[in-house]
Parts: sequence; structure tokens; C-alpha cells
Amino acid sequence: MPKPKSKTKDESDSKAEEKWAKCPSCGGTAIVRDYQRGSLVCENCGMILKDDVMDRGPEWRAFDQEQREKRSRGGAPMTYTIHDKGLSTKIDWRNRDSKGKDLSPKRRSQMYRLRKWQRRARISDAMERNLAFALSEMDRMASQLGLPRNVRETASIIYRDAVQKQLIRGRSIEGVVSAAIYAACRECQVPRTLEEVAETSRVDKKEIGRSYRFIARELDIHLPPTSPVSYISRFGSELELSGEAQSKAIELVKKAKEKGLTSGRGPTGIAAAAIYITSVMTGERRTQSDVAKVAKVTEVTVRNRYKELAEELDLDIEL
Repeated sequence: MPKPKSKTKDESDSKAEEKWAKCPSCGGTAIVRDYQRGSLVCENCGMILKDDVMDRGPEWRAFDQEQREKRSRGGAPMTYTIHDKGLSTKIDWRNRDSKGKDLSPKRRSQMYRLRKWQRRARISDAMERNLAFALSEMDRMASQLGLPRNVRETASIIYRDAVQKQLIRGRSIEGVVSAAIYAACRECQVPRTLEEVAETSRVDKKEIGRSYRFIARELDIHLPPTSPVSYISRFGSELELSGEAQSKAIELVKKAKEKGLTSGRGPTGIAAAAIYITSVMTGERRTQSDVAKVAKVTEVTVRNRYKELAEELDLDIEL
């Protein structure tokens, strides 16, 4: 005699909703589902008719119909930092089955061949090979620079646009990758100097600057000059300055900007000079060499900039 089929959770919830179509306490028919508590509640008297009701809705939120149509439930989110956008499958490198047992030698050789063909299928043409190498290099550099996810995504999009418009031809992949990272840092207002990018790259500063100017012109990327204020907090933290000193340095830079003292001068040099001046004013004195080392500028630059600021802003300080 065949066994009766066991009821699933969804079927039991549907039966419960049909059963509680009317409230046994007040006779009301306004039965609502409380999604936070997973229960059926009478809207009139507040009586809880059933607990532990499964939520069959999506696990994401949508605030309008357009968002509801775009969202889906399948897999990890798409990312531009992987050459196939993270949409393809990957065969695990461990030679174990679903129960954790070791595979037999015959099955192991079969899985080895499957992995090999899977890698070939994922990287099928020259463009995908270029993206696979470039995006792995970009991930390495972004990790060393400590860049957040939004900067990595922006840099990947810039590089993909350059590949689509064939701007890579005749140029090194490392140079264009470094230029894309520098452009993304400026676009997302995460300050990283050209020198810092060059330190993590396999090409020199001159080539990165040349590649950046080229792709910015060809991709029509218009970015405003970097403000010295963006560097104050990072340089101040590395020099272990107090929040008061950093705030005064920001005020000093803003005053200098109002008088036009920052135009035509490097933002790191202005930031370094402001930090040096405020460190003296607040009694947290740092040497010019320490400030210059953190800002990656010369001591001469720090000295020239702070003299200009002290003279033009009429600062009475003993340096």
C-alpha cells in the first residue's frame, strides 16, 4: 500500500490561510499576514490565528514596480571586477564529493579534464584574456592601496570602456590599469596620489600619467582638480595628529583657497604645509621631513608652501 505524501510547508500554510478565512473570536474576515513575526492576525480584534507562517516573498526590498521587475533571486550579484562579471560557474579545486569523501583516481582525472575545459570556456578570445589579466592586476593594486569596493567597480568600468574602444592597442596593460585606478580614485573622491599608484604598479609614474591623459581625453572624462582638503585627514592620521589639529588644517586650506593660493600648486604640497603649520600652532610639532615623507613631497616644497601661506594669510607663528 503506497504511503501518503507528506505535506510541504507551503501547502500547510495555504491550508491554514483557507482555514482561518474567518476569525473565530469576532467573526471578522479581514485576516492579514504579519511578515515580521510570521503570523496570521485578525485586523479587527488583533487575535493571532497562526504562528510560524513561512514568508514566500523575496528576500530583497523593492520600493517601486521598476525595482521589483529588475531584481532577481539567482546567485551572487554581478560585478565588473571579474572578466565574466561573476556570472559563469566554477568547478571547485578540491577532489571531494558532496559528502566530503575523496574521489576515486578515475573520477579525479575526469574532474581535472572538466576544470581544464571550464577554464578554456571562460576565457575564449583575446579580449577576455586581456580582461582576465588586467582585472586580476587591478585587484592586486587596489588591495595594496586599500581601495573600497565602489572605486574598484568604477576602475573596472573605465578599463572595460577603454578595451571596447580599442584604446589599449600599443600601450601596456599595466599602464592603462594604473591610469584607470587613478581616474576612479579621483572620480569617487578617494584621494590617492600618482606617486602612490606608481608604487604599487609595475610601470613608472611617467607612463601612468601619459596613459591617464590619453584615456581621459578619449573617454571624455572630466574630473575637477583634487582638493588639498581630501588629503588632510589621511596625512594627519599617519602623523598621529589630534582632531583639533586636522580641523584647523582644513580651515587653513579653505582660507587659502578663498584667496586663490591653491591654484597652480600641487594639492599634496598645500595639504602638507597646512598640516605642518597647524602642528606647530597646536603644540603637536612635526618636523618638515616627517610631513614631507608622509605627503611624498620634498622638504623644499613643504618649506615654500608654508612660507607662502604664512605670509599671505598673515599668520603669526614661530617656526
